[in-house]
Amino acid sequence: MSTTKKRKSFTFPHSYALLFFMVILAAASTWLIPSGQFDSKKQMVDGTERTVILPGTFHEIGKISDGLDHRQGLAAILEAPGNGIIQAVEVISFVLILGGAFGIILKTGAIDRGLRALADSLGAKGILVIPMMMLLVSLGGSTYGMSEELIPLFIIFITFMLTMGFDSMTAILTLFLASQVGYIGSTINPFNVLIAQGIGEVHGNPLLMWRIVCWAIFTLIAVAFTMRYAYRVRKTPESSIVYDSDQRLRARLLSGNEGANGKDETGKTDTFTTRDKIIIGIFVLGLAVMVYGILALGWYMTEIGALFLAVGLIIGIVARFSLNQICESFVSGCGDFVYAAVIIGLARSILVILQDGMIIDTILNWLVGLLGNLPKGLFTTILLAVQSILTLFVPSSSGSAALTMPVMGPLADLVHINRDVIVLSNQFGNGLMNIINPTGGVLLAGLSVAGISFGKWLKVGGKIFAILFVAAAILLWVATLL
Repeated sequence: MSTTKKRKSFTFPHSYALLFFMVILAAASTWLIPSGQFDSKKQMVDGTERTVILPGTFHEIGKISDGLDHRQGLAAILEAPGNGIIQAVEVISFVLILGGAFGIILKTGAIDRGLRALADSLGAKGILVIPMMMLLVSLGGSTYGMSEELIPLFIIFITFMLTMGFDSMTAILTLFLASQVGYIGSTINPFNVLIAQGIGEVHGNPLLMWRIVCWAIFTLIAVAFTMRYAYRVRKTPESSIVYDSDQRLRARLLSGNEGANGKDETGKTDTFTTRDKIIIGIFVLGLAVMVYGILALGWYMTEIGALFLAVGLIIGIVARFSLNQICESFVSGCGDFVYAAVIIGLARSILVILQDGMIIDTILNWLVGLLGNLPKGLFTTILLAVQSILTLFVPSSSGSAALTMPVMGPLADLVHINRDVIVLSNQFGNGLMNIINPTGGVLLAGLSVAGISFGKWLKVGGKIFAILFVAAAILLWVATLL
């Protein structure tokens, strides 16, 4: 009698477990890494008063100072998720309101029937939607920092890709990857380029033309990668890394919706009616108002959330839903996004631990000392890696710029390069790492909607990350020669 030992395949930890492990690791590091801080001052940056740290002022402080113990123990670990949710309440409320609004919109079934009608009309040409959508999203990321605005589009575009014969991973690549290459190749993005230039005392935009070239190269690489993946999946659906989970997703998203208003006399829900067209028209108008509000009125999450709440309510009335149906659809929609909302809070809790332990400045000061007097090529490559690593702790592009530019900006003077190269390294590193950052709220929101584990995303996203990192390292080195 022979026995065969089965090899257990590695299972990537659940996203909640991964983030909580990172909270524990961050807390442990507060006992090992000396606490310290830079002196700071208030400074006007692009008309906004910001707190910036002063280079050369780093000093260690005791683990117990001013009556505070900076060593983060069990109590701090258990309190961190709650504190993280509190600090991220604006983003979380935005996600939940969007989820509720889309619960109403999707309950009508109009979006599903419209996408089916569009898929039927496009036929084999439907794949052209991918490069066109990626170009638009990448341009939005490069110019005004399109990111959170993609969250309401995930569910719709995932449904569309499944209808066209692609998989949910194609939808994530098309939307999320495009927004990130837009961030990497930012030209006038106020959330990283303009803020970083202001803090780093860079006047004008001396590398603007080079930024445009970089944006075009990054976008072309991302489109080529996504198109290659999409062609392979469409040709052989079983080759999809998310084939099994997509079967369940198709059943949930493409099986018709209860209470839909597109039923014909036979009870089928495939007919694309005039009412469906009106509902979709209202939704598209809402998207147009959102774009105008962002560009012209400076809208952010609160205003965008209010807009989509209004759109959802109007669509519910047009669909002739009862008051109870509207409320039940809203609650159901919120439920679908609870996972993503908690993820965002857990991600923020890591930063809470590092801030309370006062070790972020210590890590930053050590990295600055390491990069001090290196040759240009090696300097920029390591700088890119450092900026990428820092993004794990500070995913926000504006937060990363505010943290690193006051200290790393003077390094450009030491190696005789344009300070704007440091700004370029910040936008490259931040955008690159957020492609595979397990603390990235937008990424995790998209993955949770699609039912894709972070481990599966890492297998796909890790490949394009490596390709873009090499390209970014070369482009950053060339920038030092300009």
